[in-house]
Amino acid sequence: MFKVCIVGLGAIGGWLAAHLQRVDGVHVSALARGDTLAAVRTHGLRLDIGGDTWSAPLPVSDDAASLGAQDLVILAVKGPAVAGVAAQVAQLCGPDTRVLTALNGLPWWFTAGLPVQGLSLESVDPGGRIAALLPPQRVIGCVVHASCALREPGWVRHVMGNGLLIGEALGGNSPAVDALATLLTQAGFAAKAAESIQRDAWYKLWGNMTTNPVSALTRATTDLILADDLVREFTTAIMREAADVGEKMGCPITQTPQDRHAITRSLGAFKTSMLQDIEAGRAIETDALLAAPRELAQQLGVATPMLDALLGLTRLMDACRVSA
Repeated sequence: MFKVCIVGLGAIGGWLAAHLQRVDGVHVSALARGDTLAAVRTHGLRLDIGGDTWSAPLPVSDDAASLGAQDLVILAVKGPAVAGVAAQVAQLCGPDTRVLTALNGLPWWFTAGLPVQGLSLESVDPGGRIAALLPPQRVIGCVVHASCALREPGWVRHVMGNGLLIGEALGGNSPAVDALATLLTQAGFAAKAAESIQRDAWYKLWGNMTTNPVSALTRATTDLILADDLVREFTTAIMREAADVGEKMGCPITQTPQDRHAITRSLGAFKTSMLQDIEAGRAIETDALLAAPRELAQQLGVATPMLDALLGLTRLMDACRVSA
């Protein structure tokens, strides 16, 4: 029996768990707390998908030690929560356990597999405390190309997409990644092993590092953001800055901002994950989406005045929201 534990049973974590539960030979459990823990214990895990509702019991606990060592831990919490759960994730790990990170923005391991040496991300891992508990050698990165939302704790609604790109945090190919891609495909995902998970993570960030915070600032859906000429040009300027950063660190972007805008438009009117977090009163992922790329830009000597402005505005909005 292949043991999988989900840490972070929110929209994406719940979606992943619900699919993996349906694979023979896989035992899925979850580490959760509060309302989510209570809801799953009472109703099981529920997923609305394709007009149906899947519902099944799911072993769930708020105590990592009680769940025991796993073959795979899927870390799917929001960026601000990673530091707080890292020790519990470490408790779920045996000598050969792999940790799959389904996170937005840039995670603590991002610089480990880059061709440019000496870069660091204090903004998402001050003092390297997360890396000490969960070293990059243990990590398989995952870039999620899907949208899900929470109806209520323990009840997820799938909105669109089912793509998963996975790759070693240190780079290169591995049998472990190939085997995991096969398992995820069996679970119903469009899973693929990535040649460079850093490039795929940077490409996704390049597309959502603007629409996410702009939506949080304005409460606008993505179609309205791109329909406004001035706002669209602002996002385009940031994307040009980010493309320069990517070029310098070995993650080149081959599209133009206009190409990416066309892809976003094709998805229709939707609320970004950061806007959903704002509306739900949750912490937002400012560091992973904005502070981390700015930190890399500074280390690489790339000027980013538009990114700086968006970071400042988002940080100020969040501070005023929290103190209100």
